[in-house]
Amino acid sequence: MAAANFAPLHHHHFRRCPSPPNSSSLLISKACFLSRNFSSSYSFCASIQPAKITHGQLVNCSPSPSSTSPEISAATAESCVNLGLSLFAKGRVKDALEQFDTALTLDPNPVEAQAALYNKACCHAYREEAKKAAECLRTALREYDLKFGTILNDPDLASFRAMPEFKELQEDARLGGEDIGYGFRRDLKLISEVQAPFRGIRRFFYVAFTAAAGISLFLTIPRLFAAIKGGDGAPDLLQTSENAGINIGGIIVFVALFLWDNKKEEEQFAQITRNETLSRLPLRLSTNRIVELVQLRDTARPVILAGKKETVDSAMRKAERFRTNLLRRGVILIPVVWGERREPLAEKKGFGLSPKAAASLPSIGEDFDKRTQSVVANSKIKAEIRFRAEVVSAAEWERWIRDQQEAEGITPGEDVYIILRLDGRVRKSGLGMPDWQEIVKEVPPMEDLLSKLER
Repeated sequence: MAAANFAPLHHHHFRRCPSPPNSSSLLISKACFLSRNFSSSYSFCASIQPAKITHGQLVNCSPSPSSTSPEISAATAESCVNLGLSLFAKGRVKDALEQFDTALTLDPNPVEAQAALYNKACCHAYREEAKKAAECLRTALREYDLKFGTILNDPDLASFRAMPEFKELQEDARLGGEDIGYGFRRDLKLISEVQAPFRGIRRFFYVAFTAAAGISLFLTIPRLFAAIKGGDGAPDLLQTSENAGINIGGIIVFVALFLWDNKKEEEQFAQITRNETLSRLPLRLSTNRIVELVQLRDTARPVILAGKKETVDSAMRKAERFRTNLLRRGVILIPVVWGERREPLAEKKGFGLSPKAAASLPSIGEDFDKRTQSVVANSKIKAEIRFRAEVVSAAEWERWIRDQQEAEGITPGEDVYIILRLDGRVRKSGLGMPDWQEIVKEVPPMEDLLSKLER
């Protein structure tokens, strides 16, 4: 099960590494299992080594009575995970689940436990057992350092990501609750600091000024009591009261500003999370190539049209009148019809897309920035971008749009349009369908300077 891309028939999160000479076992290493490279851009992903087929003996957890080699007959967590992956690739989900459960009872090391739990979660997701999948992922995140970006990127968890249980898990990761998704929240903070570089400085001054006002108030209170008591040498009551009032007011203002800044940061975290989720949503281009939305960055301006079928179809027909001008502006239309579930045209085998779809995607073993640049620079993909694309995993798209509607204060399920910038961020959104003539006036052609600045 790949984090962002797929390899034919073999599960990707537990790579079979080449065995040393004269060894019949499939060795497991952390580097072969999961790694994650952070990008300072708004999108980030788990970088996972692609599956690599090795030829060698697969250790069976249910040894044959005729087996004489103790090395083959002994069941280990590693052998059970490898056998589970083999069964998983063949679509034998129930048998694979049994092997992953067995692996967890055989004193697995952290990497083996993480692999067993994660792949068990993917089995449950395939069987639409969302609660069990969430439980496995929560344990892997909390106890075995699973990267949340892996869950965001894995196509085999697409059905799970469209369910409420995923939203709860994502919210826990964003808030850092129960030690879930610590790395995910750290990455959000880094991106937030890039987008709002002076927030930390502001907070420092809020704390410093609050402390100064507090100290001043602490020293002023005895003088205020003395002024109220009166007598020879007592301080002026009016002046002392003014000083105390200024200090109290300052404390209230700076604490309120600090809390307001915290609230804005959480809202920014939520927006970054939605942007990341959006960037991972899959599309099918006119040539049947499946790509992630992030792969169109700097190359196209996606316009998402979500609503009832008749409304979306009407907007698509109206857009045809402005086709030439919209194409000059890099517009690619993405219709999302409420309640519509499109199945991929390419036949699924095992857990993931077909080899044909897998071949169309870039390597996931590269650094994220380099991968994105190579995709954008690829003239073949550029040539395949036409006026319209179809969504893959419509339920995921609907969930993201409904989350965006809630964030914007719009009733989920309303007809809406969302226009993205060349850098992948939301440029404009609104109720109903867009006025194409207005968009032609507002959006600059791709060759204009404003478009270059938008990248």
